[in-house]
Amino acid sequence: MDVVVDRGAVMQAPEPSARARRLPSLTGMRFIAAFAVLVSHLAGQIVGSIHPGLPYLITTLGPVGVAFFFVLSGFILTWVADPNDTAGLFWRRRLVKIFPNHLVTFAATVALMAAAGVPIMAINTIPPLLLIEPWIPDFDALGGLTGINVPSWTLGCELVFYLAFPWLIRLIGRIRPPRLWSWAAGVALAIIAVPFAAQALPTRPATSWDPAIAELQSWFAYSLPFTRILEFVLGILMARIVISGRWIRLGMTPAFLLTIACVVVQSHLPGVFRLCAGPTASALALLIAAGAAADVRTARTPFSGRTMVWLGEISFALYLVHYLVIQYGPIDGVHATGEAVTVTPSTRLVHILLTAVISLALAAALYTLVERPAVRRFSRPRGRRAGPISVHEESRPRTRRRDAPSLRHPGAVTHDETPP
Repeated sequence: MDVVVDRGAVMQAPEPSARARRLPSLTGMRFIAAFAVLVSHLAGQIVGSIHPGLPYLITTLGPVGVAFFFVLSGFILTWVADPNDTAGLFWRRRLVKIFPNHLVTFAATVALMAAAGVPIMAINTIPPLLLIEPWIPDFDALGGLTGINVPSWTLGCELVFYLAFPWLIRLIGRIRPPRLWSWAAGVALAIIAVPFAAQALPTRPATSWDPAIAELQSWFAYSLPFTRILEFVLGILMARIVISGRWIRLGMTPAFLLTIACVVVQSHLPGVFRLCAGPTASALALLIAAGAAADVRTARTPFSGRTMVWLGEISFALYLVHYLVIQYGPIDGVHATGEAVTVTPSTRLVHILLTAVISLALAAALYTLVERPAVRRFSRPRGRRAGPISVHEESRPRTRRRDAPSLRHPGAVTHDETPP
């Protein structure tokens, strides 16, 4: 959805972010990230699994897309935090945002697995249903690449981020503006250090999807919420930098080129280093901030057009449905069991295009029929007046109980929140 900001709710409003009402570039960029994940999974599923024989540049796009969403979540939730909000209402909105789509795709996955004869057990259904997969080191025990909707593991990380956000925003809100860049640099270095810390873990067994990556190292550096929350925190800091007027005014073009360069470098790194955001997280944070700054100036960007904004609105749904289409749709280069089947290049191309089209169609349907109605109906208690927004009801200033925790922080504004 497009981002909507209520100018009347600004506290200590900085220049120029207080003037921003829409951030369409960030909405459009969400589609690019979701599509990058789709392309990465397509590359892996064509031959049945991700292995060193595949072009690393393509398969690296998935981890980069995930990192983008984690940084973006921190940025947007900070940009739109309502100083009159309570933690309870904030958590309610976030749960309403992610769970309807998650439950629908979970049910669809179970039905497809049953139809394909894939074993359905407690270990590969209950953790994904409750979104606790990232806490379980044994990826194969959850079904591996043929288990319950694989991309949903990131929602388990997002739940931890949402739980911590009311406290994180208050702590980070105490940082003096002149020190924000130093803190951001420190967090960026911590992100780079994560795969180095993972080297202390055993190198065997290896993951089933890449023998060059150790299973425990992958879990610690790539899946564990306690390490991935660093990217979320980096997004919070970058939002505060822009809000406080400390942005360096880096343009979107150099930020985008820097991101591409970091992705290329990341794709050539060994083992678990190729999975981790590393320097790419910093480049993504700069790109997101540059996009927000461009939208504040009402400048046109390649991501701010109507088509890109609409694609961005359905990006969360696309992220959740695409893997089901890959696993159980027209691609016959892999069965539900992961067995490789030889196909001609032309047939493979047709299957890839059909997979992308079907994924987009299902994403549009899921967004229109499930996500948007659920958010409009359940994101706030009955009796609260709705604002003119595209998906969420707008968070307007309101009186809160004195004993209720708030999301107050310097430079807070209200807005229609984006999905994870």
